[in-house]
Amino acid sequence: MSAPLRVGLAGLGTVGGGVVRLLAEHADLIAERAGRSIVLAAASARDKARKRDLPLDGARWVDDAVSLAAASDVDVVVEVIGGAEGVAKTLTEAAIVAGKPLVTANKAMLALHGTALARLAEAKGVPIACEAAVAGGIPIVKALREGLAANRISRVFGILNGTCNYILTQMQTSGRGFADVLSEAQALGYAEADPSFDVDGIDAAHKLAVLAGIAFNRPMDFSAVHIEGIRAVEAVDIEYARDLGYRIKLLAIARRTATGIEQRVHPCMVAADSAIAHVDGVFNAVVAEGDFVDRTMYVGRGAGAGPTASAVVADLIDVARGRVPPLFGVGIARLADIPASPMRRHVGPYYVRLNVLDRPGVIADVAAILRDENISIESMLQRARALSGEAVPVVLVTHETEEAAMQRALSAIAGLPASIAAPCMIRIEQL
Repeated sequence: MSAPLRVGLAGLGTVGGGVVRLLAEHADLIAERAGRSIVLAAASARDKARKRDLPLDGARWVDDAVSLAAASDVDVVVEVIGGAEGVAKTLTEAAIVAGKPLVTANKAMLALHGTALARLAEAKGVPIACEAAVAGGIPIVKALREGLAANRISRVFGILNGTCNYILTQMQTSGRGFADVLSEAQALGYAEADPSFDVDGIDAAHKLAVLAGIAFNRPMDFSAVHIEGIRAVEAVDIEYARDLGYRIKLLAIARRTATGIEQRVHPCMVAADSAIAHVDGVFNAVVAEGDFVDRTMYVGRGAGAGPTASAVVADLIDVARGRVPPLFGVGIARLADIPASPMRRHVGPYYVRLNVLDRPGVIADVAAILRDENISIESMLQRARALSGEAVPVVLVTHETEEAAMQRALSAIAGLPASIAAPCMIRIEQL
């Protein structure tokens, strides 16, 4: 058997701790599959004094994580610090310049700097492996880049944030509001004390930017991702969705269109009988569509020590075997120059909930605004009449229309004297 692959690990949080345990507990299995043993040679974390129940015996402690890049006893660097900038990025660049393979779980760094890092890695002749950066234990990067390599991918979409999926699932099953369920998710450890990164859609958008770059062999373009979170989804919208035959999910969607690659993260209404509608709780799901394979779906745990460590160590096995392909699946010179399609060009049906005063002429005014924007109504739902002069919710479902027209219409409706709150709009995704 060849000499051991010596790992320098930066970060001993949830994911780093999982990597340490997995390397120790499955050492023999990993050696069989890698063709050589994989050992933890050095480790670094922000707080050396912190008590950790980890099998770190035999691993050298490093105070400065960046020094792992130049360490003579480190063959491959694993970066699980996180963050788009700072130590994580400095270490990554230093490792590549030093000619050492990099394994990373850092979706934010890749979303913002992935193309530049891939260019540097190609120039230095070293691989970047990033299976753990997207969807935890789901091997979606390998599926897109290798398993589906013979296909022209038309669309990749899915549930990429377990926190949001847990909150929406609990709202669906319990009828409670967002704030109440968020507090429960924080108490259970499914949401951070500051949940903004998750519930505002940023985490899912980082992951989508990485997936879109790999799926379409184009530069990663986080700035082109349209991002909306789930804070505005109310319990009443969950109820109306049920009545209309839908469930609400936060989806991340990238697809080819006539105007370029569309990338968007936002709440969607999906048919209640669709497969993705039944991916609940903290689970993730990714669907990839190719011209020869048709549709493939991958479901699993998208975060946590075990699933994410599984992806990190799978990448280490590939490094040990010398079989890591380029980050995008093709060389930098072969990346496609496909433009980003702006959100205003998106076309689809919409759910719109209005909160208007119940008085004569209001619906006619709304209908006139929609008519002027060439928006056709498929159905309208008003559960009950309000007392004279009080507000009443009115739900509209439109036929397919362009986003720009819908946004103009919503702005005009919000300006009506009878409108007492901004309309709530949720896109209906036809999967």
